[in-house]
Amino acid sequence: MASANTSWSEDNFSCSICLDVFNSPVSTPCGHNFCRTCITKFWDDQVQYKCPVCNELFHTRPDLRVNTLLSQMVDQFRPSVRVKELPCVEPGEVPCDVCTGTQLKAVKSCLMCFTSYCPTHLEPHQRVAGLKRHLLVEPMDRLEDRLCKKHDRLLELFCQTDQVCVCQFCTEADHTSHPVVPLKEEYEVKTAQLGKIESEVQQMIQERQRKIKEINDTVDRSKADADRQIADGVQVLTALMSSIEKWRDDFNQTVKEKLKSTEKQAEGLIKELEQEIEDLNNRSSEVKQLTHTEDHLHFLQTFRSLKKPPHTRDWTKVEVRPPPYIGSMRRSLDQLEETLNMERKKLCDDAELKRVQQYEVDLTLDPDTAQPRLILSEDGKQVRDGGVEMNLPDNHKRFTKRTYVLTRQSFSSRRIYFEVQVKNNNGWRVGVARESIGRKGDLIVTPENGYWNIFFINDELVFNDNPAVRLPLRAELQKVGVFVDYDEGLVSFYDVEARVHIYSATGCTFPSHQRELSASKHNAFT
Repeated sequence: MASANTSWSEDNFSCSICLDVFNSPVSTPCGHNFCRTCITKFWDDQVQYKCPVCNELFHTRPDLRVNTLLSQMVDQFRPSVRVKELPCVEPGEVPCDVCTGTQLKAVKSCLMCFTSYCPTHLEPHQRVAGLKRHLLVEPMDRLEDRLCKKHDRLLELFCQTDQVCVCQFCTEADHTSHPVVPLKEEYEVKTAQLGKIESEVQQMIQERQRKIKEINDTVDRSKADADRQIADGVQVLTALMSSIEKWRDDFNQTVKEKLKSTEKQAEGLIKELEQEIEDLNNRSSEVKQLTHTEDHLHFLQTFRSLKKPPHTRDWTKVEVRPPPYIGSMRRSLDQLEETLNMERKKLCDDAELKRVQQYEVDLTLDPDTAQPRLILSEDGKQVRDGGVEMNLPDNHKRFTKRTYVLTRQSFSSRRIYFEVQVKNNNGWRVGVARESIGRKGDLIVTPENGYWNIFFINDELVFNDNPAVRLPLRAELQKVGVFVDYDEGLVSFYDVEARVHIYSATGCTFPSHQRELSASKHNAFT
């Protein structure tokens, strides 16, 4: 007997519900064996009584009887029987609805049985012809939610009017006149919509990421600007402190020299007074000595010489006046203020020019915009007035009367800077203009009409506005720097060689694009 039993498989001694060695095995009318506890609990959870293995349906709950032979065999072979290990269900996974005791991970869910199965309990669906027709899907929780609460039928349709899932009976009752489609069809529609929504969401995410980058870039630029401002401020303040220290030393030296002069004057007067006192003391001694003389002849002869007083100064109008320190202080402070103002402006202008020069752009002149008298260099960096209009093709971009030329590049960036060489030109105009400006006929070149520029003619430097603003001209300009701050609405002009600020136009309104007037780095238009 023992020799015959050793060829049996371990599965012969395992309950198909708990997958463990039989414990009080019982048999169903269809001939399958289970632990009494497993099959009892399984049927307690079911509405209908069926075999978990072959799914044979019993109209009444079967009367279970102990399988005596199997029970004896299990007791005999229990030490040698090992149930093969199957994966247990992990958090987030769907458990097998048939397993009792330790629940295993489900691999499929049946939409006909509304049950999820592990590999072992799924086996009948892969073997029995009737079960093979059942619809198996990937494991899913809460299969009861797929049943219509009202009709206890599978939710397999979608009502497009009420936007709800319905069963077949629902379409014959509450949703009779509503358009209804299979779930798969509506799923495909909604999936397409979901793709569009996802695309829109991704676009919104990208827009916000770009905005974050823009904000971070602004913060970075602000930090860089702050660092430069601090460095420039330290440079300016250091130079001003140096000027103040120099003024202090000069002032102290002036005061000391005035004091020294006063002391020298006093010393001379005192010396002279002491000399007169010495002379007077000598005369006094002579007088006293003559008083005691009894020789009449000597007395009279000496007295004659004593009647003439010694040479002395009239000291009643002589005085030593203290130096006028208050006036000196005022004059020195006025000079210091003037010096500091000049130094401050020079240093601030120099620091400002250094700051805006970091935004320098490379520009070339556009021959399609040049008035026919203007001649451009091959590289588009220089322009001069030829004096005679050339026969050039007309286009909507070309200036016809004003001898102007624009650059090829147009800008809407936040800040730009360029330089124009104007040396040895009797007349020139430099600045920026809106791209929408007029090009034909006589033009009024003011900010109101989209022009921000300065021009030089007849030894006068002017910012073109209404009215015109005449600017101080310290020396002949050689190179003009132009800075545009799009956000601040600012256009500034600089004398690059002297490194001083010439003029700034504020409150400028720019459209989406700007173009630079005369952006050559070597020459300016006339």
